[in-house]
Amino acid sequence: MRFPEKGKTYSINEGNYIKFPNGVKKYIKFCQEEDKSTNRPYTSRYIGSLVADFHRNLLKGGIYLYPSTASHPDGKLRLLYECNPMAFLAEQAGGKASDGKERILDIIPETLHQRRSFFVGNDHMVEDVERFIREFPDA
Repeated sequence: MRFPEKGKTYSINEGNYIKFPNGVKKYIKFCQEEDKSTNRPYTSRYIGSLVADFHRNLLKGGIYLYPSTASHPDGKLRLLYECNPMAFLAEQAGGKASDGKERILDIIPETLHQRRSFFVGNDHMVEDVERFIREFPDA
Protein backbone atom coordinates (compact mmCIF):
# COMPACT_ATOMS: atom_id res chain seq x y z
CA MET A 1 0.00 0.00 0.00
CA ARG A 2 1.33 3.46 -0.96
CA PHE A 3 0.22 7.05 -0.48
CA PRO A 4 -1.17 8.46 -3.73
CA GLU A 5 1.37 10.69 -5.47
CA LYS A 6 -0.72 13.82 -4.84
CA GLY A 7 -2.66 14.58 -1.68
CA LYS A 8 -5.73 16.80 -1.55
CA THR A 9 -6.90 16.47 2.06
CA TYR A 10 -5.71 18.09 5.27
CA SER A 11 -6.84 16.84 8.69
CA ILE A 12 -6.62 19.16 11.68
CA ASN A 13 -8.94 20.32 14.45
CA GLU A 14 -9.51 23.84 13.12
CA GLY A 15 -11.46 24.68 16.27
CA ASN A 16 -8.05 25.25 17.88
CA TYR A 17 -6.81 27.51 15.06
CA ILE A 18 -6.26 30.53 17.32
CA LYS A 19 -3.86 28.45 19.47
CA PHE A 20 -1.71 27.14 16.59
CA PRO A 21 1.84 28.32 15.82
CA ASN A 22 2.09 30.98 13.11
CA GLY A 23 3.58 28.61 10.51
CA VAL A 24 0.71 26.13 10.92
CA LYS A 25 -1.86 28.93 10.55
CA LYS A 26 -0.16 30.04 7.33
CA TYR A 27 -0.13 26.44 6.06
CA ILE A 28 -3.87 26.08 6.71
CA LYS A 29 -4.52 29.29 4.73
CA PHE A 30 -2.29 27.88 1.96
CA CYS A 31 -4.42 24.71 1.92
CA GLN A 32 -7.59 26.81 1.59
CA GLU A 33 -6.34 29.06 -1.24
CA GLU A 34 -7.42 28.41 -4.79
CA ASP A 35 -4.54 27.52 -7.12
CA LYS A 36 -5.20 25.35 -10.16
CA SER A 37 -1.50 24.54 -10.69
CA THR A 38 -1.28 22.83 -7.27
CA ASN A 39 -4.85 21.47 -7.31
CA ARG A 40 -5.91 23.65 -4.37
CA PRO A 41 -7.93 24.33 -2.38
CA TYR A 42 -7.46 21.12 -0.44
CA THR A 43 -10.38 19.49 1.33
CA SER A 44 -10.58 19.66 5.12
CA ARG A 45 -11.54 16.33 6.69
CA TYR A 46 -11.10 15.74 10.42
CA ILE A 47 -12.70 12.82 12.27
CA GLY A 48 -10.83 13.35 15.53
CA SER A 49 -9.24 9.89 15.54
CA LEU A 50 -5.56 9.65 14.62
CA VAL A 51 -5.94 6.15 13.16
CA ALA A 52 -9.10 6.90 11.16
CA ASP A 53 -7.76 10.20 9.79
CA PHE A 54 -4.40 8.61 8.95
CA HIS A 55 -6.10 5.67 7.20
CA ARG A 56 -8.27 7.93 5.04
CA ASN A 57 -5.26 10.08 4.12
CA LEU A 58 -3.25 6.97 3.29
CA LEU A 59 -5.97 5.79 0.91
CA LYS A 60 -6.92 9.15 -0.62
CA GLY A 61 -3.75 11.20 -0.11
CA GLY A 62 -3.38 13.90 2.49
CA ILE A 63 -1.78 15.14 5.69
CA TYR A 64 -2.71 14.82 9.36
CA LEU A 65 -1.62 17.74 11.55
CA TYR A 66 -1.49 17.89 15.35
CA PRO A 67 0.65 20.93 16.22
CA SER A 68 1.78 22.24 19.57
CA THR A 69 -0.22 24.97 21.30
CA ALA A 70 0.56 27.39 24.13
CA SER A 71 -1.09 25.01 26.60
CA HIS A 72 0.76 21.99 25.11
CA PRO A 73 4.10 23.41 23.89
CA ASP A 74 5.58 19.94 23.30
CA GLY A 75 2.50 18.74 21.42
CA LYS A 76 -0.15 16.38 22.68
CA LEU A 77 0.41 13.04 20.94
CA ARG A 78 2.71 10.50 22.59
CA LEU A 79 5.92 9.89 20.66
CA LEU A 80 6.40 6.20 21.50
CA TYR A 81 2.94 4.78 21.00
CA GLU A 82 1.11 7.24 18.74
CA CYS A 83 3.63 9.13 16.59
CA ASN A 84 6.25 6.41 16.03
CA PRO A 85 3.88 3.65 14.85
CA MET A 86 2.10 5.99 12.41
CA ALA A 87 5.45 7.41 11.24
CA PHE A 88 6.75 3.91 10.53
CA LEU A 89 3.63 3.02 8.52
CA ALA A 90 3.73 6.33 6.64
CA GLU A 91 7.35 5.89 5.61
CA GLN A 92 6.73 2.31 4.49
CA ALA A 93 3.92 3.69 2.30
CA GLY A 94 6.12 6.39 0.74
CA GLY A 95 5.04 9.21 3.05
CA LYS A 96 6.74 11.26 5.69
CA ALA A 97 6.29 12.06 9.41
CA SER A 98 7.76 15.03 11.24
CA ASP A 99 7.36 17.16 14.35
CA GLY A 100 7.68 20.17 12.06
CA LYS A 101 11.44 20.31 12.40
CA GLU A 102 12.77 16.76 12.38
CA ARG A 103 11.86 13.26 11.27
CA ILE A 104 9.78 11.52 13.95
CA LEU A 105 11.74 8.25 13.74
CA ASP A 106 15.01 10.15 14.37
CA ILE A 107 13.82 11.51 17.73
CA ILE A 108 15.37 9.65 20.65
CA PRO A 109 12.74 9.34 23.40
CA GLU A 110 13.65 10.76 26.79
CA THR A 111 10.57 9.59 28.70
CA LEU A 112 7.94 6.92 28.25
CA HIS A 113 5.05 9.36 27.79
CA GLN A 114 6.97 12.05 25.90
CA ARG A 115 4.73 14.19 23.71
CA ARG A 116 5.40 15.74 20.33
CA SER A 117 3.84 17.83 17.59
CA PHE A 118 2.94 15.54 14.71
CA PHE A 119 2.58 15.97 10.96
CA VAL A 120 2.17 12.83 8.84
CA GLY A 121 1.10 12.08 5.28
CA ASN A 122 2.14 12.61 1.69
CA ASP A 123 5.81 13.55 1.61
CA HIS A 124 5.33 16.80 -0.32
CA MET A 125 2.57 17.96 2.05
CA VAL A 126 4.69 17.29 5.15
CA GLU A 127 7.61 19.09 3.49
CA ASP A 128 5.30 22.06 2.79
CA VAL A 129 4.20 22.36 6.43
CA GLU A 130 7.84 22.09 7.57
CA ARG A 131 8.72 24.93 5.20
CA PHE A 132 5.88 27.10 6.55
CA ILE A 133 7.00 26.44 10.14
CA ARG A 134 10.57 27.48 9.22
CA GLU A 135 9.51 30.56 7.24
CA PHE A 136 6.91 31.85 9.73
CA PRO A 137 8.27 31.26 13.24
CA ASP A 138 6.42 32.53 16.29
CA ALA A 139 7.65 35.86 17.63
